[in-house]
Amino acid sequence: MTNATEGLPDDVRIVAQRTYRSHLELLSSGRIDEWVDLFAEDAVYELPYALDGEPSRLTGKVELKNYMSDFPKTFRIEFVDLRFHETVDPSLVVAEARGQNIHLASGRPYNQTYINVVETRNGRFTHFKDFMNPLVLMKALGLGPAVGR
Repeated sequence: MTNATEGLPDDVRIVAQRTYRSHLELLSSGRIDEWVDLFAEDAVYELPYALDGEPSRLTGKVELKNYMSDFPKTFRIEFVDLRFHETVDPSLVVAEARGQNIHLASGRPYNQTYINVVETRNGRFTHFKDFMNPLVLMKALGLGPAVGR
């Protein structure tokens, strides 16, 4: 929700979308410490379609950093076709993008479509829902056809 200290709705939306763009840039360049700094201290990061054995919910910067620390060694990520969907609440970001990605250990492509629903406050993510297709991830990792959650 828009907070009175955040400013006018258009300003809030600009800041929220700028923060989201920074998320894409930092993640694709492997700058995990800076990426984690986009989140509020008590932020929640949800992966509703996480694979079995992987967390579906992370809380706080420490959990986020621990979970994502090896990400740059695992994938090369390039986000394309970013599209924002207009919301009534200017602090809420609904975005979709495609990832033209590579699983580094195997060289397999990991071409994923991401849909994110992200709550922001004062230029920080407070609740981030990361929707992606687990079958595409499993194929990139060389795992069998069984789907997690």
